[in-house]
Amino acid sequence: MDAATQQTHAAHPKAAIVTTCILAALAGLMFGLDVGVISGATQFIQAEFKVSDHVIEWIVSAMMGGAAVGSVGAGWMSAALGRKRSLILAGILFVAGSIFCAVAGTPTILIVARFVLGLAIGIAAFTAPLYLAEVAPEKIRGAMISTYQLMITTGIFLAFLSDTAFSASGNWRWMLGVIAAPGVLFLIGLFFLPDSPRWLLLVGRRHDAETVLTRLRGDQDTVRREIADIDEQLKTRQHGWSMFRENPNFRRSVGLGVLLQVVQQFTGINVVMYYAPRIFKEMGYDTHTQMVFTAVVGLTNMLATLIALAFVDRWGRKPILYAGFAMMAVGLGTVGTMMSLGIATRGEQLFTVGMLLFFIVGFAMSAGPLIWTLCAEVQPLKGRDFGIACSTFTNWITNMVVGATFLSLLSGFGNANTFWLYAGLNAVFIVVTFWLVPETKNVSLEQIERNLMSGKALRKIGQ
Repeated sequence: MDAATQQTHAAHPKAAIVTTCILAALAGLMFGLDVGVISGATQFIQAEFKVSDHVIEWIVSAMMGGAAVGSVGAGWMSAALGRKRSLILAGILFVAGSIFCAVAGTPTILIVARFVLGLAIGIAAFTAPLYLAEVAPEKIRGAMISTYQLMITTGIFLAFLSDTAFSASGNWRWMLGVIAAPGVLFLIGLFFLPDSPRWLLLVGRRHDAETVLTRLRGDQDTVRREIADIDEQLKTRQHGWSMFRENPNFRRSVGLGVLLQVVQQFTGINVVMYYAPRIFKEMGYDTHTQMVFTAVVGLTNMLATLIALAFVDRWGRKPILYAGFAMMAVGLGTVGTMMSLGIATRGEQLFTVGMLLFFIVGFAMSAGPLIWTLCAEVQPLKGRDFGIACSTFTNWITNMVVGATFLSLLSGFGNANTFWLYAGLNAVFIVVTFWLVPETKNVSLEQIERNLMSGKALRKIGQ
């Protein structure tokens, strides 16, 4: 690369890094569209196909099953094909799955189509945070990775708005099919992404890695230091499964990533995201109002994510997690109490909706973005693909369990008890955060790895 090119790249490194990270994080938009769109469609699917709540649970949760499978394959693809090509494959599957859903003639075909969509989401959910962790400078890494969660919440909100627009006609096929359009735009944008410099060094493409880092960092001294840090790590040739078998410290980081994803899903967030209209129905609202409040849930989720973006690299991970879990426990506990006492008046309805939104704010500002951030940060470079694959697979399995059991819990365990159960879990997660979660604010990935491999307690590896 000549001096003129270097100068051009160095002129706007901040613009380059932000543009690159936002474009990669658009994978989260696809994720959010798919999560949100099914919420408004289920009642119309149930009416057309005349199926039970159990079949609806399968239609909802099939996507998570596909995502679990996709996340397993994503580890290999990300290492062999690169982060960029893996995201392109996810985009192709997303567009195909969306169209497949729209033309499904039976519940079985719809379940298969949702599974294909899940494959796309599983690949993207693994690859996008990994890519973001590897291209973002450490000072803004938390905020940049959190843009992935912001895009998820934006997608959910847009899907809820789309569902509300189509709800008057009850045309669930348009609800599920229209998301193919932004999927095509996302796919086109992916071709403009650079490859991850860390992956380029892993496969021996040093000149390409230097070119990308120069574009993203601008300063040549910073580029040299970062390449030197990565080179130092690459001297130890350990990979995935063999590293997991041989290195107990790596097993600790994998275990932490798995636990964090269990925690995120059992906050109960996807109970609301997948079944919001049903929850508002239990509060006594009619179909139109259910859809309007579902859109409000999406808007609240999106706006509250901005709190994490603004403060994650100033306040730190753990203080925000403490606040978020406390808010979620109070919010769901109050919703359960109101359902137990009976929601009779307009004021009681609005108060209960307000507490559900309070829960949404708690999640969106904390566990939503920060769990993904931490899962990317705590894994050492040589085992990062394997570690994130394990945690992402766990995310989707627990996500599927939540999606496949909520309606059954409501009917068998009761409305109030179901919400109290999730409130209690959020209270437990405050203790989990204290004992096991490290504070990684303003700490390089290389320093976190050194602390982990030296045997420091998990909650101290960010010190």
